[in-house]
Amino acid sequence: MPPPGRIRIYVQPRASKTEAAGVHDGCIKVRLAAPPVDGAANKALIDFMAERLGIAKSRIRLVSGESSRRKVLEIEGLTEEQIAAALK
Repeated sequence: MPPPGRIRIYVQPRASKTEAAGVHDGCIKVRLAAPPVDGAANKALIDFMAERLGIAKSRIRLVSGESSRRKVLEIEGLTEEQIAAALK
């Protein structure tokens, strides 16, 4: 299995719907319907990424940015290129 891919994400909480929204300042932008309260946005981000990538949520780990809009996710079993391609 390849080493975990890392991807930089910029989140916009409280959006009208959850979706990938292109690139923002070198990061993949994801709009989240969830509010940034009690980890709801982080959970929504992991749920969205797992569904979009077709993998188990347990294979996704929030490496940094727990309380920031800029986050780094580590995704087990996928390369950065595979992750970026799935989100386009």
